[in-house]
Amino acid sequence: MIASFKKFAVSAAVTTALGLTFAVLPTAASAQTKIKLTLNWKYEGPQAWFFLAQDKGYFKAEGLDVEIDQGEGSAAGVPKVAAGTYTAAFGDMNALIDFAAKRPADAPVGVYTLYNSAPFTVVVKANSPIKTPKDFEGKTLGGPANDGALKLFPTLAGSAGFDLNKVKISNMAPNLREQMLIRDQVDGVFGYINTVWFAAKASGMDPEKDLRFIRYADYGLDLYSNTIMFSRKFTKENPEAVKGFLRALNKAIKEVVANPDEGIAAVMKREPLLKPELEKEKLLATLKRDMSHPEVARIGLGAIDDARLKKSIDLVVKANQLTTTPATGDVFDSTFLPARADRPSKL
Repeated sequence: MIASFKKFAVSAAVTTALGLTFAVLPTAASAQTKIKLTLNWKYEGPQAWFFLAQDKGYFKAEGLDVEIDQGEGSAAGVPKVAAGTYTAAFGDMNALIDFAAKRPADAPVGVYTLYNSAPFTVVVKANSPIKTPKDFEGKTLGGPANDGALKLFPTLAGSAGFDLNKVKISNMAPNLREQMLIRDQVDGVFGYINTVWFAAKASGMDPEKDLRFIRYADYGLDLYSNTIMFSRKFTKENPEAVKGFLRALNKAIKEVVANPDEGIAAVMKREPLLKPELEKEKLLATLKRDMSHPEVARIGLGAIDDARLKKSIDLVVKANQLTTTPATGDVFDSTFLPARADRPSKL
């Protein structure tokens, strides 16, 4: 009987200890911090790193449960994060500046900039009489309402010196942009260089011969663009989750740079009807045109130069006649970035 009692006591002690252990350690599901991310656009090649980080478990390894949704334009994610519909967005820095000037308490905060070279453009047909921004006067330009280049058009007007009131703006669905241009329903269209270039190519055009790109960067607008931005509230309440998200994403970016085909395979899992060779070409063009500003060699991908961002803020505030000028720290917080040695210096 004594032996039986001892056996029972030991068993009870083990059971109690295990129970306490299980009570202290959360389940895998409860340990995951939920992040809902909206992208800049429909699923495409230049978003490969988001999907690779998800598929290879990099987000999960950081204790994150990340949901990734398609976007509706680079400016559209800012108000969605501000409203609490999404935790984070991959969207335009300049739209964020505009929002921060108007509603600073609600504005998201940038934490990792991918597009460090301005991709904004107005695209015209190769035989168009429009040669410079001054030629926009008296013409009709069109673009999706949430297009980043359209949102920045007043800034271009201020920099290039043309009368914004003499330009007619027409909105259209994104999938009609190139068609309306070719059919002369508008004189030019707003967009990101790569977006319009590859949409035109997919429709059978030769963008190099059929189109001409009037780039904002050629007229004094050395701006940042698409940036990872988080809800300000979330960054305060979950700083380690933000850091973990960026570590996972940064790791995936480096892997996609080293092996673009692996990244495109992750994209194709989401959108099997895409043409992988075209998406790879788009990805490589984005790395070259949008993510390879000379400053990357100095400060690394993801970071911003404070003086350059301050100039961008001043340009956006002046062009849009905003009454408040956000500080650089109100727009971008570098404290969440992975270590400098871990971030790419060349793409």
